[in-house]
Amino acid sequence: MKKKNNEKMVVAFTGGGTGGHIYPGLAVVDALKSQKDCTVYWLGSSSGMDRKLVEKSGSCDKFIGIPSGKLRRYFSLKNFSDVFKIGAGCIKAFFVLLKLKPDFLFSKGGFVSVPPCFAAKILHIPVYTHECDFSPGLATRINTRFASRIFVSYAETAKFFSAEKQKAITVTGNPVRPVFFNANPALGAEFLQLGRNGSDQSTQKPVLLVLGGSGGAKQINNLIWQNIEWLCERFVVVHQTGASQDDDAAKNLQNEKVQALINERKYLPYQFIYAEMPHVVAFSDLIFSRSGANTLWESAITAKPMVLLPLEGSGTRGDQLENAKYFEEQGAALLIRSGADEAAAMKNALEQLASAEKRAEISENVKKLAGGKNPAQFIASTLLEEHKK
Repeated sequence: MKKKNNEKMVVAFTGGGTGGHIYPGLAVVDALKSQKDCTVYWLGSSSGMDRKLVEKSGSCDKFIGIPSGKLRRYFSLKNFSDVFKIGAGCIKAFFVLLKLKPDFLFSKGGFVSVPPCFAAKILHIPVYTHECDFSPGLATRINTRFASRIFVSYAETAKFFSAEKQKAITVTGNPVRPVFFNANPALGAEFLQLGRNGSDQSTQKPVLLVLGGSGGAKQINNLIWQNIEWLCERFVVVHQTGASQDDDAAKNLQNEKVQALINERKYLPYQFIYAEMPHVVAFSDLIFSRSGANTLWESAITAKPMVLLPLEGSGTRGDQLENAKYFEEQGAALLIRSGADEAAAMKNALEQLASAEKRAEISENVKKLAGGKNPAQFIASTLLEEHKK
């Protein structure tokens, strides 16, 4: 599989299913290309959001779709049909990688990443994988069987692996898009059309950025809309409602009280913010969000204090709660839990962060946790060091 010295490096990336698997991978692609001229292919699901997110980024040279089944931990009839999809994914990944002959394959997880990692192992292509959550997901647990090196965001994640696998672990933090390291609050203010001067009294209040993940979060959205007047008395609320929540958003945004707050520039709802998001995060004073790895580390890079409401229940393996507890233990966030008193818990946490002194205290802890590192650049450098041509 080795190339001649004068041939351009070819690299394959895989991962998908959610933005949480794709955006960190794209950050590594960008870092890799900033250090070396190479051709990068992304193997993702032939259905779903993978192609759209990868192609929109412009980071990769080509997206290649493969069949993708879901690896479920619970009984479902779909487990039987998805076995065939996974098998088809393995076959297509094998022939794609056989043709591309990449120097290595880098996996960011998600169910679609398993067939390419399996095929790469058969073809003797080095496999690297990164786990962004506190505990490894099922796809990562499988992929580490094929990987020569395992990158993780937290040192404590090593305990979930065997003693033999721990020898292959490198702690990096979670890769974040390069633009977050150079985020400009002034550009965030310009996008939001907000200022920090006497002529704009609304922005003398702290700016609260509300996020629910790439698709939005109904639970968080409802908390905001049900308590919107209380919130806008204390903050200017910038709210990304999420594209998947369109019907609920349309209904709630037509509410007379909500419309009045929008007109007064006290409440700024957006369906989705992409290119401007790093600057909006940098401009904001605090963040209320889920605790997916991407949101946590993007906020950490910009040293923002957070109030976290993790996704819990039967539809999740508990990774968001683990992430949130870790940040809470480091003094880098306030954690609230789902339940009958979640509105009161939200108000209590946000009331604390209405204080500039409390925000500054948590911000310092966030900085310590992030450590001033650039995980994507570190991962890219490590990969290139191991594949010098």
